[in-house]
Amino acid sequence: MTSPSIIDVLNSQFGINGRLHFELGEGELPMAKITTEQATAVLSIYAGHVLSFVPNGSDDLLWVSQEAIFQSGKAIRGGIPVIWPWFGPHPNDSTKSSHGFARRQMWSVKASMVDENGRVSLTLGLTENEASKAVWSHDFDLELVVTVGHVLTVKLKTTNSGDVPFSYTAALHTYYNISHISQVVIHGLENGAYLDNLEAHASKQQVGFVRFDEEVDRIYIDTAADCHIEDEGHKRTIVVEKSGSQSTVVWNPWIEKAKRMSDFGDNEYQEMVCVETANAGNEIITLQPEETAVMTLTISERKA
Repeated sequence: MTSPSIIDVLNSQFGINGRLHFELGEGELPMAKITTEQATAVLSIYAGHVLSFVPNGSDDLLWVSQEAIFQSGKAIRGGIPVIWPWFGPHPNDSTKSSHGFARRQMWSVKASMVDENGRVSLTLGLTENEASKAVWSHDFDLELVVTVGHVLTVKLKTTNSGDVPFSYTAALHTYYNISHISQVVIHGLENGAYLDNLEAHASKQQVGFVRFDEEVDRIYIDTAADCHIEDEGHKRTIVVEKSGSQSTVVWNPWIEKAKRMSDFGDNEYQEMVCVETANAGNEIITLQPEETAVMTLTISERKA
C-alpha cells in the first residue's frame, strides 16, 4: 500500500469542499486554490506566496511574470512574496541572498476555515530550520494568514520564539496587475519623504502623485498611509490598505533593468507595479523573547 501524497494529506486535513482544495501546480509545487462567492485566489505553499486574487467579474489584481521560475530554492517573480527577515541586500553580508530566506522555503499549512460571511482563511507557518540557521541564528515563528472574500487580506505575524532579542525588516512585496505603466497614478504618498535606492538611499521628497516615466525604486519612510493605484486603462483603482507598517516601497524596473532579469520579460515592466507594505529602510523592528509583531495588507478594487 502506497503512502498518501502530500496533496492527499493536505486535502484531507485542510481542504474545504467547494471552497479550498490543494493540487500540484507549476514546477510540481503544492498550491492552494480558494473559491468564495466574491472572489478566487491561488497560493503557493512553497514560499508562503499569494499568486492570484480575482474578484468576481474582474481581472486579477495581482501580476505574475510569464518568465517566473517555479522551483524549490528560487524566488517566484510576481504575486506577493514574503520578504523576511531582511529587506534588500543583507545589511552586513553581501554573500547572503537578497530579501531574506522566507520566499525560498517550503512553508507548512496550519489551519483553514470558512467564517460566517463565507470568507475563506488559510494559515501557513514557517519556523527556524537547518537552512535558516545557516544564514540567521535566531528562533522564530512566522504565520501568514490569507483571507479571501470581496477583499484580500494578508497578515504576516512574527514571533520571537527564542531567548534573545532579534531585529528584522520585512515586506509584503506585492506586484499589481495594471493596464500600462503610463496609465497609472499612485495616490497616498504625496509630500512624503523617501529613500532613493537608485541613488544610494539618498533622501528625497515626493512632489505630487507618483507617476512613472523611468525606473523607480523608493522606500517611502514614516508612512502608515493607504495607497490608491489609479489605473485609467483598466478603469479601476486598486485600494491598498495596511497596518503594522511604517514604510511603503514603490518599484518598477523600467526598460534596462527588465532586460537584465532572467525571470522577467523584457517588456513586462509595462504591465506591473509594486506597491509594498513594509517595514524597511530606517524602520527596523526589534522583538524581545516571546514578543509578536503583526503587519497586515488589505487589497480591494474600486471600479471607475
